[in-house]
Amino acid sequence: MYNFNSRIRYSEVDETGRLRLEALLDYFQDCSTFHSEDIGLGVEYLQTQNLVWVMSSWQIVAKRYPKFGETVLVGTMPYDFKGFVGYRNFLMKDEGGNDIACANTIWSLLDTRTGRPTKPPAEMLVKYELEPRLAMDYAPRRISLPENMTQGVPVEITSRYLDTNHHVNNGQFIRIALEGIEKKGQIRQLRAEYKKQAVRGEVLVPYMASLKDGGHVVVLKNEENVICCIVELQEERK
Repeated sequence: MYNFNSRIRYSEVDETGRLRLEALLDYFQDCSTFHSEDIGLGVEYLQTQNLVWVMSSWQIVAKRYPKFGETVLVGTMPYDFKGFVGYRNFLMKDEGGNDIACANTIWSLLDTRTGRPTKPPAEMLVKYELEPRLAMDYAPRRISLPENMTQGVPVEITSRYLDTNHHVNNGQFIRIALEGIEKKGQIRQLRAEYKKQAVRGEVLVPYMASLKDGGHVVVLKNEENVICCIVELQEERK
């Protein structure tokens, strides 16, 4: 398992002094990019090979959210390749080795010249050493859409939402989705399904619905009414 140690920063916590959900996602995403950089498969490598990994789905399960100042270990491990699809787990532990959160992700490898999926080159398959997948309750990749949804405030995509691939970072989709949600409790599970990239100058329109079990679904559509991302949030049950 690739891992690094960190300390929860004040800039990463919410009004309760605990790590924000989107900051937890950032820790996991950073861990995967650190891993790729350290084995020579990072941003520059992908650019020279005309390749890009695009997120297909997130599933994050949080047992708790660490407090400001806590020391944490963040780890990741790829566990499978199927054609152009890669699978990767994540975890966060406290100083005592107790699990804080875990995650499953599914990625697609694209050729930037054609925009089409492509199989990983041989050196990528060698350097990403596969490990057994984490023991967690794996949710389906696809998220069901509620029938009646309420339209939220449109968001114009500016440079602050973009990453080095020049499109909206997968974590920024989550930030936009969370803006319109009125949470009553802590989020225990996040699921996100990514369908279309969004770039600077586009407008994303959120459509929201609350579920009977206390969850929420947010659909982010572009101005052509095409779904870019679906986010499902499950709150802690009292």
